[in-house]
Amino acid sequence: MKIEQLYTGCLAQGAYYIESEGEVAIIDPLRETQQYIDKAKANNAKIKYIFETHFHADFVSGHVDLAKKTGATIVYGPGATTDYDIHSAKDNEEFKLGKLTIKVLHTPGHTLESSTYLLIDENGKDHAIFSGDTLFLGDVGRPDLAIKSDLTKEDLAGMLYDSLRNKIMPLADDVIVYPAHGAGSACGKNLSKETVGILGEQKKTNYALRADMTKDEFVKEVLDGIAPPPQYFAKNAMLNKTGYSTFEEVLQKGDTPLNPEDFEALANHESALVLDVRPQSEYVKGHIPNSIFIGLNGQFAPWVGALITDLKQPIILVVPEGKEAEAVTRLSRVGYDNTLGYLEGGIEAWQKSGKDIETLESISAEEFAERVKKGNINILDVRKDGEYNSTHLEDAQHFALDYINDNMNKVSKDKTYHIHCAGGYRSVIAASILKARGFNNLVDIAGGFAAIKKTDLPTTDFVCPSTL
Repeated sequence: MKIEQLYTGCLAQGAYYIESEGEVAIIDPLRETQQYIDKAKANNAKIKYIFETHFHADFVSGHVDLAKKTGATIVYGPGATTDYDIHSAKDNEEFKLGKLTIKVLHTPGHTLESSTYLLIDENGKDHAIFSGDTLFLGDVGRPDLAIKSDLTKEDLAGMLYDSLRNKIMPLADDVIVYPAHGAGSACGKNLSKETVGILGEQKKTNYALRADMTKDEFVKEVLDGIAPPPQYFAKNAMLNKTGYSTFEEVLQKGDTPLNPEDFEALANHESALVLDVRPQSEYVKGHIPNSIFIGLNGQFAPWVGALITDLKQPIILVVPEGKEAEAVTRLSRVGYDNTLGYLEGGIEAWQKSGKDIETLESISAEEFAERVKKGNINILDVRKDGEYNSTHLEDAQHFALDYINDNMNKVSKDKTYHIHCAGGYRSVIAASILKARGFNNLVDIAGGFAAIKKTDLPTTDFVCPSTL
């Protein structure tokens, strides 16, 4: 028996490779599927099944492409319907994989078709669960993402309570837990940084598995402080249900070099969004006017999904040399398949062709502190609600990056804004969006709140239970 977790940090997502006697099952594969095919081939094995724990909302899965390439059967839980061929499993249905058995445990709650896959070893012993978004380490999946359901989030939370207690908690304490996500995912509130655990430990430490918890208590706790889902979640879930273009087609189109003239023409005449994915330190020194910064060195794909509202938006890239295919790949993971190319030679080629660039003023926390002491300045704190509510500068205006598209009426083009986040990544994203919309008086605070806290500027500590 071979089990391998293939973890992708940008998405905080775990896919799984299971092999026995030359037969392979893949659970929750990524969009780029060749890695699974190569791994099976290297082991002289054949991919037999592709198990999906649910219709994922935070990324586009690779199940459709992988099935076409390998002939493997796509398996979803009970009630799943799609625009392509699948096997919609029955509760407790078993699938043979070499000497192993994979048993479907229907665990609705995160979504209606959500299922946990129980791996039974060759001796008939329960070995592990692949719990999808039903059970995380330290948390459970959010119950507000069902596609086109008349059920309320309270209804789904109640289902999740029953699923956990009737299907998961009766399993032995030594069963290994392989979840779909870890810390950083928006699919839960308090996910652990660990990506593999033991069920017995979760029964002791996970608030949602507390033995004496009533259903009403569970519903209240699991829904408390849940932020609205990012706008792309429903769109990704629908792509996973209906199908999508092949990854190879997307990569071929997007990994296309463009000279400055062609690049500019696409921006001007095709309404292509110029997306600058270089480190923020390079963006502030010089960038193409009206370009948007979302750097590859941060939570790139989730921020693209949260901020670019149209999955079909034409995109052209300013990207570090050698990172072109990576950028296109990471965009495709969250359903942005309309990348049209990248600026060949980067910003240097743009400047050599005589085209304009702009800069963004960026100052240290120490200089920022001096400016605050000298007079009244406008401060934008673009961190998340929980971060801001925990502690913030006394005179800072909360302007969460997550909701920037909805809150543009809360800032004025006549004012100068000093912008900070936690560490300096999100503040540059926010500044780039504001600049593209005609806000010209912006100052980024390098190092963010982590650096500001080392100065003597006064902060306000305030804990709001409903938002943490």
